[in-house]
Amino acid sequence: MTARAVALAIVLCAGSVVAAAAEGGPGAKRVAPPAGSLRAGAARAAFRVPAGTPIAGYGSVRRRLLFPDVFGLRPYAFWFKPHEGELDPLGARALVLDDGRARLVVDRAFVRAARRRLEAAGVPPGALIVSASHTHSGPGAFVESGLMGIVATDRYEEAVRSALLDAVAEAARRADAGKVAAWAGVRVVQAPPLTRGRLGQPVDPDLVVLKLASPAGVPIALVWSYAIHGTMLGPRNLRYSGDVMGVASQELERRLRVPALFVNGATGDVSPRGHGQPAALAAGRALADAAQAAFSRAAPAPVRALALGTARVALPAPYVSVRNCLGRWVPRGLTLPLGRALPRDAELVAGALGGAAWVTVPGELQTRLGREVKEAARASGARGFVAGYSNDYLGYLLAAEDYPRVAYVACGSLYGPDAGALVTRAASALIRSVGAGAQR
Repeated sequence: MTARAVALAIVLCAGSVVAAAAEGGPGAKRVAPPAGSLRAGAARAAFRVPAGTPIAGYGSVRRRLLFPDVFGLRPYAFWFKPHEGELDPLGARALVLDDGRARLVVDRAFVRAARRRLEAAGVPPGALIVSASHTHSGPGAFVESGLMGIVATDRYEEAVRSALLDAVAEAARRADAGKVAAWAGVRVVQAPPLTRGRLGQPVDPDLVVLKLASPAGVPIALVWSYAIHGTMLGPRNLRYSGDVMGVASQELERRLRVPALFVNGATGDVSPRGHGQPAALAAGRALADAAQAAFSRAAPAPVRALALGTARVALPAPYVSVRNCLGRWVPRGLTLPLGRALPRDAELVAGALGGAAWVTVPGELQTRLGREVKEAARASGARGFVAGYSNDYLGYLLAAEDYPRVAYVACGSLYGPDAGALVTRAASALIRSVGAGAQR
């Protein structure tokens, strides 16, 4: 049976992610296909969300309705204000990688729904990664979480999620139909200084580009990864936008005429330096310049091996540290348990091809931890990147010594001081394993 690896990005935002296929069950080792046997296709489809869909991303009073819509006066907005049009178009970008051999299943909530929609569209995925670029000016009402609904995304509405899934399925169908023989290559450049550390620590300047092209050199797609929060547009903005990542991806697509799939990195303690629409436009173009330069210098070659593995990480019971949120005057042991509002584990997926290796993280990993993961990939001979906001969302994941801070990111770290290290160790081992496997 032919198996497929579908990598796609949910651009509730603007970007995307990449995946691959593994033989057998989770964690199984790959048998390398013959060099050059990879096939790849990429495509984009626009979101067409219902009128009245809320805009998500900020819990600020500037985004909230004065009173919750208990009388049903608005079709989809309950906690938050409906959007007021678009600054730039949103959509889903999909990348299909197919080695004709094997498959792996990755599931949770929205991902399970995406899998069903893809199968109905005639594109049964092997490995499926769903990743958000994480703009704070995207549509809400698609997440089946009461907690997240109150905090930032609004109450779940089936019609909104269905509209997003339609775009995902359409992008994947087009990508699958357009598969051709593909080579791959990676290049890493230093991005312009567009970010700052929220905790007073260095940020990661790496911009990683994975280039997919035909054996004749015709570009198929580019996957680019950088760590930045999509908060250049503030809570006063009520129009949909992919923020700085969306500007950059659209500019790359205009210049290169192929889908540009953005993968956000380890952004737990990272913020953009500039704010406002003019700053977002300028920063987006600067990122597009850097990514285009890397794309032009990347040298695709036949794929020696396409590798993927998974790991499941058990997590402590989730809770909110009141001290981290309010101040050091609060007793350290005063917490707000979250019960079953969040999962008690995380599933990671790692893949490697063309000298690049990546691993998914279902949340916002701190920069220093993300660098540990990338170092693990480098030890295997691959250039690595963290694919944040992928397949689930579990909040912030910090180093133990930074967890006790009184800060927004520590307040949003919901699994205690050890969760960041737990996820980082598992991600490092996994990316090291697939990176080494792709070199064999």
